[in-house]
Amino acid sequence: MRFLVTNDDGILAHGIEALVEAAEPLGEVYVVAPDREQSATSHSLTLHHPLRPVRRAERRWQVDGTPTDCVMLAVEALLPERPDFVLSGINHGQNMGEDVLYSGTVAAAMEGLALGIPSIAFSFAGGDLRADLTHLKQQVKILTPLLAHLTSLPAFPAHTLLNVNLPPIPVDGIRGARLTRLGSRVYSGSLKPMRDPWDRDIFWIGGGSITWTGEDNSDFRAIQDGYVSITPLHLDLTNYSMLDSAGSWWREP
Repeated sequence: MRFLVTNDDGILAHGIEALVEAAEPLGEVYVVAPDREQSATSHSLTLHHPLRPVRRAERRWQVDGTPTDCVMLAVEALLPERPDFVLSGINHGQNMGEDVLYSGTVAAAMEGLALGIPSIAFSFAGGDLRADLTHLKQQVKILTPLLAHLTSLPAFPAHTLLNVNLPPIPVDGIRGARLTRLGSRVYSGSLKPMRDPWDRDIFWIGGGSITWTGEDNSDFRAIQDGYVSITPLHLDLTNYSMLDSAGSWWREP
């Protein structure tokens, strides 16, 4: 089995090393990842300057671009053959609820899916990776069998990527895995007004507090309860219930 591993935290991130370590017992691993952090770049492509892949080692490249760039470049130029799976992560922080709309980690898996390759995104739902790094390293031993299971499904879900979030707890405390739906989160106080050295207004986006809501089978509830959350996501954003009810409010011109 051939894996393409990428991320949005950069090729030197601890999370990508953990994912590589988890995948190596299952097959041949190629790494193509950004040369620096690209968090919250979503599904952006680099269109205004050329990309420069730099080989760091055998089957390992860094790219001066986004996670989406990395997947496209890997599949269409760098790998000798198409990978069987695209694995993205392990992100330093959760990707649940509306986070998936901003996440470069999830976007890399979406690009794999758009290219016709089964894809899985992985995130570690801890707030401080330095404090939780030991937990992440421990979880490699459950990630390998989880990966083995997900990549050996008789029929990997069509047109669907899997968004996996790992709870920030010791591995012995993980109670299992749950299939979940996206919850909903609201950030408060995430826009910070400041002044630059020339006394001009500037704003910094980030931080603040998060409030989560959702059903009992939501991703954040699984994490709160000590489970690995696995959320199936697809690229079709169509609201089909609205189409079904269109007769009551729309008439063809």
